[in-house]
Amino acid sequence: MGTTTRLPAPPLAPVPAWPPEQPPDEITRGLFGQGRWLMRTHPLASDALLAAVLLALCSAWLSWSSWASYRAAIVQTALIATLIVRRRHPTGVFLAASAIAFAQWLLGYPLLGDVALLVALYTVAVHESRIRALLATGLLEAGAIMAAFKWQLAGTVPRSLLFLSAMVLAALFAGLTVASGSRYLAWMDERARRLETERDQQAAIAAAAERTRIARELHDIVSHSLSVVITLADAAAVVGRSDPVRGVEAMTEASEVGRCALTDMRAMLGVLRTDEPSAGLAPQPGIDDLGALVERIRATGLPVTLSVEGTPFPIGAATELTAYRIVQEALTNTLRHAAARHATVTIAYDQPYFRVRVADDGTAKVPEARRGHGIEGMRERAALHGGTLRAGPNPDAPAGWLVEATLGRP
Repeated sequence: MGTTTRLPAPPLAPVPAWPPEQPPDEITRGLFGQGRWLMRTHPLASDALLAAVLLALCSAWLSWSSWASYRAAIVQTALIATLIVRRRHPTGVFLAASAIAFAQWLLGYPLLGDVALLVALYTVAVHESRIRALLATGLLEAGAIMAAFKWQLAGTVPRSLLFLSAMVLAALFAGLTVASGSRYLAWMDERARRLETERDQQAAIAAAAERTRIARELHDIVSHSLSVVITLADAAAVVGRSDPVRGVEAMTEASEVGRCALTDMRAMLGVLRTDEPSAGLAPQPGIDDLGALVERIRATGLPVTLSVEGTPFPIGAATELTAYRIVQEALTNTLRHAAARHATVTIAYDQPYFRVRVADDGTAKVPEARRGHGIEGMRERAALHGGTLRAGPNPDAPAGWLVEATLGRP
């Protein structure tokens, strides 16, 4: 019994880490993309830069306003400086900024730096839960009401209140929109990575299955052909001296079997070549090729009877190949291990089932010699087509062997 080489499956592709150590090209493409990448990978530095720019603008405004003083500058600087850690501690920054803004309200300094409160609210809406965002909005709206009544920035209290409330709501909805978009993009990214991983896994599984199939086919080709060639060579060596003509015939038959096996192996291994296009493979053997298979076995000196029962119906090329390989393996085992005087091959069409039966009257004293990977290979082939296979002692022969396979119609 030959052994089937089991090729190990290639390792499954690992899930890539996120965020990646190096930014992909589609993220860093363009100035805007590079800016977004730097803001994500260096939050403290980018927030410090934002605070510095905002402080410079607000300080320039304060220097031209009527409220310019060192106290107002200190309050404004403290208010804007809280934004440096806004993404690390969104809620804490908002509360600290609110406390400083309340002190500003008590001191009576209307400052442009109050825009830091809107940035802090936006940050809470982006990075915190919606409940916290709504609570922060309520607190900031209370501050807007206090500022509208105290300073009347838009000329009147109603217009000031409307203006400040609109700014608060704009900051809230901007943050919620960005948060929703970020969650959606994260979900899309996770889904894309999962699909990519699943694709790689499916490709690895398909490659492993194909390698197993090729290994099984090579086992059937090599095991059967070598058994026939060895048997024919032994026969030629025995009869060559007494009957040279029969010896030459045996060697000619062995040469022909070897050539056929070499052709089959080249066709099988050709699918593994990736450096050049496939040149059209020969069709796989089927039921019609069983006659030639039986003739090769008969040439070794083992009488084989082939019979067909029932009315033939289409069973599909894959099922025909499976039936051919089962008969080939079973006859090869008979030839190598059974010391049989006769073997029978029966093909039965019993719609919707297709049955294969190979029996012999072998006299092997150790039937376990027939067990091995070949039997498992036949069983696997039958299972692929929803069928079953039984291999064991033949009840109709004292020491014979019987292989029966039932294949379902595809």
